[in-house]
Amino acid sequence: MRSKHEGLSNIVLIGMPGAGKSTIGVLLAKQTSRGFVDTDIIIQTVQGRSLQDIVDKDGYLALRKIEEDVLLSLDCHNQVIATGGSAAYSDAAMMHLKSDGLIVFLKVDLGTLESRIHDYATRGLAKRADQSLADLFQERSVLYRKFADITVDCRDLTAEEVSASIIRELQSEK
Repeated sequence: MRSKHEGLSNIVLIGMPGAGKSTIGVLLAKQTSRGFVDTDIIIQTVQGRSLQDIVDKDGYLALRKIEEDVLLSLDCHNQVIATGGSAAYSDAAMMHLKSDGLIVFLKVDLGTLESRIHDYATRGLAKRADQSLADLFQERSVLYRKFADITVDCRDLTAEEVSASIIRELQSEK
């Protein structure tokens, strides 16, 4: 019997800023013999400026549009892709990523995120100026759950344990 995800070559990590997408992505890429793509770095490279600079000068909606364009232009295979926290705002981008990827939601509770994110105001997040971390968490959690093929509860787990959990999920899908 074939898994509904069999034949998909990418592993796409989604989740809140501070969930560990980049850290876990590098580990997962090494452990699954895949390349690693960090879409925040692609955005900064293409734009020649930081995410915060984009938000400051052009606004959070501009950052979301740039992110959507970058995600839609991705044409990669056998990669672990760490997306920006706002990737899930774009249905088109998420469907593009799903076309050759398994979407893994790194679920982290609000308390853990608050303890990890000390640069909330300057981190380059695609959010309204009046939006608190709790508001952003509530708004985005719905989107992450909507697109996730696999959800990994990262509470009290190390990056290595999260990576191992994802690999177990992948193997159980086969």
